[in-house]
Amino acid sequence: MEIRESQILITGANRGIGKAVALMCAEDKAHLHLVIRTPDEKLKAEMMSAGAKSCEIHVVDLAVPAEINSFLEKMRDQTIDILVNNAGLLTGGLLENQKVPDIYKMMQVNLNALIHLTHGFLPGMLKRKRGKIVNNSSVSAVMNFPSASTYAASKAAVISFTSCLRQELKDTGVTTLTLITPGIETRMYQEIPKFYGQHIDSGFIGKGMQPKKYAQMIREAILEDLTILKPHGVTGLGLSLSQHLPTAFENLVSKKFRR
Repeated sequence: MEIRESQILITGANRGIGKAVALMCAEDKAHLHLVIRTPDEKLKAEMMSAGAKSCEIHVVDLAVPAEINSFLEKMRDQTIDILVNNAGLLTGGLLENQKVPDIYKMMQVNLNALIHLTHGFLPGMLKRKRGKIVNNSSVSAVMNFPSASTYAASKAAVISFTSCLRQELKDTGVTTLTLITPGIETRMYQEIPKFYGQHIDSGFIGKGMQPKKYAQMIREAILEDLTILKPHGVTGLGLSLSQHLPTAFENLVSKKFRR
């Protein structure tokens, strides 16, 4: 699907992967609708300088369903060609030590808001017989580590949701893209040792990919109408091991874990 001249909505667009994708789309001369939780006065100017045809900033707390409803009502007559559900929160640690409100908030942002927004914009796409829904999952959805239980659950649900939706949308003109996102050098990635480090050796995670590089991979996946974008290299091998030899993967990971 073309990015140029498309109306593209991106959540979590003021930092990390979301901002990198927004800048990539701006460079491709797209019309941007950027959803962020806190105001960012410089973001619009930055996108316009990068080449965006237009840019609207929407301040929405995706942890609050009522705010999503208000946003969807506001956008009721707005065409969205590509929806990028990128926003996410990280939880981690032994399950009994995680705070239940934090788990609920993470599930709301990572999964429920993603479904809510897809539900809101899908009818318009179906009516126009044109659209793409890009959902950001994670290697954690498949490569299951101790201390990642709740976060991994949310991302596994994103994969299942998007896979089911892809089948529902066959021959409608609307397509999906699942991002099996590896480690990317973002603020969330840098928080992994804080959440996991007490119980699992986070040193094996290694250095993440730069957001700009990953945004270019996402760009190619959109243009080529791929249905899934998997990681390459060492992470890709780890993903394959966890899928095809789960016992071996679990034994490897267990050596890094300490309760």
